[in-house]
Order: sequence, then C-alpha cells, then structure tokens
Amino acid sequence: MKEIGAVLAAFHEATGCEAALWSAPEGAAAAVVDFALPSGSCAPSLDDLPGPGDRMEVATPRGARLVSSIPGPGRAWLAVGPCVEEGRAPALYLNLLLPVITQYRQSALEVEHAANELAERYEEINLLYTISEILGRTVTLEEAAATILTEISETVGARRGSILVHDRVTGTLQVVAALGVRAEDLQPIAVDDEFCVSACVFREQHPRIAEAGDMVCDSESAYRRGAMLSVPIMWTTPDGGEPLGVVNLSDRRSRQPFTAGDQKLVAAIATQIGTAIQNARLVRASLAQQQLVQEMQLAHDLQMKLLPNTSIVHPEAVVSARVVPAESVGGDFYHLFRLGGGRTGVMIGDVSSHGYRAALIMALAMSAAAIHAQTTSDPGETLQALLDSLRDELTTTEMFITAFYGVIDKKAGVLRYANTGHPHAFVVTSDGEVERLHALDPPLGMVDEPPRAASRAWVPGKDLLLLFTDGVSDARNRADARLGEQRVLEMVTTYRDEAPAAIMQRLLDALDLHVGDIPRRDDLTLVIARS
Repeated sequence: MKEIGAVLAAFHEATGCEAALWSAPEGAAAAVVDFALPSGSCAPSLDDLPGPGDRMEVATPRGARLVSSIPGPGRAWLAVGPCVEEGRAPALYLNLLLPVITQYRQSALEVEHAANELAERYEEINLLYTISEILGRTVTLEEAAATILTEISETVGARRGSILVHDRVTGTLQVVAALGVRAEDLQPIAVDDEFCVSACVFREQHPRIAEAGDMVCDSESAYRRGAMLSVPIMWTTPDGGEPLGVVNLSDRRSRQPFTAGDQKLVAAIATQIGTAIQNARLVRASLAQQQLVQEMQLAHDLQMKLLPNTSIVHPEAVVSARVVPAESVGGDFYHLFRLGGGRTGVMIGDVSSHGYRAALIMALAMSAAAIHAQTTSDPGETLQALLDSLRDELTTTEMFITAFYGVIDKKAGVLRYANTGHPHAFVVTSDGEVERLHALDPPLGMVDEPPRAASRAWVPGKDLLLLFTDGVSDARNRADARLGEQRVLEMVTTYRDEAPAAIMQRLLDALDLHVGDIPRRDDLTLVIARS
C-alpha cells in the first residue's frame, strides 16, 4: 500500500493536517497503525473508534480529529486532524480524502488477494504443467498413470488413490494405477454397479465426494480410507462428453474434507488424462489399421501367387487369364494343367460370397484341384474328387462353388468338360459362332450327385475357350447399368482372330471404361484359351 502512504504524505504537506490510516486484522483486540503523519502516533483502542459507516470527532490536546470508518472488506479507519492552522475544518478534508483512500485501499487489497491466491495455487499450476509434460512424453496411459497419480496425491495430500479406465469390451472399469496398494491386485468394477462410487461417477459423469461409510464397495476398499473424492475422466466431443474412466483420491493427510477447489483441480487433470487416453486409442487404431492394410496386401500377394502362370501350358495351348478380387482377397480362381499327350486342362471357379472366407475355400480348392487333375482325364471325376475334398468345409461355411473344368485334346480334336453351375462358359469358333457350354449339374456343395461330363468337337488353333465369372458381366457403372454377357461375347467374337492376350486386354479396357471409379461389387475372373 505504498501509494496510500504517498497520498497521505502529500496531503499532510499541502494542508498541514495530520492524517492516519488504522486497521484491525480479523480477531485482533486492538487497531494497528498502517500509516500516520506525523509518524509515531499510536492507534486508539477499538472501543474509541466508530462502527461501520460511522464517523466521530475526537478531541486531542492539539485540536479536533475527525475519524471515519472506511467502506470495504475488513475493518479500517481514516483520521484527519488536528490541523496546524486554525479554521481549517477536518470534515472538509475528510470528505475529499476518504473516496481516494477507499479506492486505493480496495485496489491494494485486490492485488494482495490475487498474489496470495496465486501463491496458494502455485503447486496446482505446477502440477498441471508437470502432468502435461508426462503425457507429452508417453504414448500409452499405462506408462504415465502411476506417476500422474503420485503427483496428484502429493498436491491434494491424499495417501491413497486410483485411476480406472473403461474397457469397452468387458464393460468394466480397469485399474491402471493405484496408490497405497498394487494395481494388479485390484478387481475391475462393472460400470453398472450400483454400490461402487467409481461406477456411479462414471455413469453420471459428475464428481462426487463420498463420505466415510457412504456407498461402501469391496472393490474400492483397498484404496479408500474415510472420504473419497471421485472425478470422471472425460473426453469432449462435438455431441457432448464421453466418459473414459475415473480418478479416485482418499485418506487425506490433513484430515480436512475435500473442497470444491480440489474437485476443480482433479477435474482439470482428468481432462488431460482423457485426452491422453483418446490419443492412445487413436494411435493404437492407426497402428492396427496399418497392420491390417499390410496383412491384406500380403494376403492378396499370396493369393495371386497361388494362381498358375499361363506359360505352364505352352506350347500345347496359349492362355490369357486374369483375377481381380473385389476386396484384397476373393473367392474367384482359375487353374491350368499340362496333362500329357497334347492335352490341356482349364478350370475356373467362383466361391460364393467374397472376402476372407471365400479366399480360404479358394485356396483349398486350388490345392485339391492340382492333385485330382493328375489322377484322371475325366472332368466329371475331377470335380467329384474336388467336392469330396471340400465337402466338410463347404457344409460348415454353408458355401458352394460354381466350377467349370475342360480338357482340350487337340490331337483328338475334342473338348471334354464338366460344368457345375457355372453360367459363363463358351466356345467361340473361327467363323464367329458362339456355343454356350451349359451347366450340367448344380454348384459343388449343393447336392451329392457326381458331376457329369460332356464333349464337343474342337478345332485346334482356331476355336477359343472363353470363361468368366459374374463379376465381369454384372459389373455396373454410375447409372447402375450392367456391362452384360452379350457385350463380352460381341467383343470376343469381333476380335476372335487376335491372340488371347490381346483379346483379354480389350475386355479389361472396356470393363474399366464402363465401371470407372465405382467400387467393384464382386470378384471377377477372365480366361481365354486357344489350343
């Protein structure tokens, strides 16, 4: 209050009147001198001073002195007089000086209060800064939870506490850090528990001070002594707040009750913890997503490697084939076999559905077909053996396979084939005729009857075997229009004299032009063979 002293000194010098400022601290029996000019004057007894809002005149050996109480917090008085020169009225000077001193004193008290408040909250501010640093150095809350709990407890003065985080899978609050007991020895708390403070605070999303004996819960007894302050850990979202866990503090050293200030401090820290939990979850989700993408790409690469290179049937046949899964992996496949004696085996299959389950059935079918195709030259027997190998898997998964298997015997000029439910199998002749090789039996896995075989004439070097799956003919554009089977047949007929690879490329270009950037709904496979 140096400014008040300067004002009183200037007043004394200008008027020759004495001035004094007295105050009485809370609970004091007597007033004390804050400022007095001339110096050395003593404060009177409290009994000799006016009450709040009053003023009084006091006679002194040197003259009259006028004393007034000062409005505002605390007890204080301003005294003016006696004055050196006679005729000067202390009341006039008091009326002039009182508002000035009142304002200066109010400002000084506010500054002092702010300084005291800042000093009292220094530890709390330092705690918030410390926790920010801890969370900034770690990715997972588990690494920082114990340190955070210790820091909070030191500031609040609690000897026991815990940090619990919500486990979405189990619907429980799991203890990730504890003070006064080992966290690994504590049991989780169900979020719908009606008796545990932590569960209630989590559900209600509001802090609570549970007094001793209130809401006693065995799961919390290890870190609770007397009253317990429980604050929800929140994550703020555009739609409101999402509870992520709870911070508990108990067994206060000072034995004093928890206050609203303690609640605010712990709530601020809980918000920081909530941000850390959410960041950790986002990091884990991002890492999991990256790992999933890598695994899906690996699965795609492995599946593509299962498909045979078309060069394995050279020089008996010239084949072009392509498989494009709707997802990273799918259920479409083709297979090629060199059977000796100038014979070439060509197989196409479409496992119902797509994705991982279809891909697993596809891999089993590829493996089994490679074995069975070498044991018999009859396409029907080969598909029957394939069904026998996959029967259990198809039954368990409730899936089936449309399959076409043809054996081209160019020396005999015959195509022998079996078709179990595959709709898109054709022979395109050199003069542009298209013959559909009809499905003779239902898809593999639907019935137990053995597939039948059929045959037709084959003109070596002229005829084309065209096989494709529904993903080709059913490919849709932005207007939801199908590419259609007829469009595919027309293109193959038009360019039938070209090499299979050239015809394949024309079909793929037409398919891309039709679909554009629309995601594919189904796996697609194309096989074109000439022998």
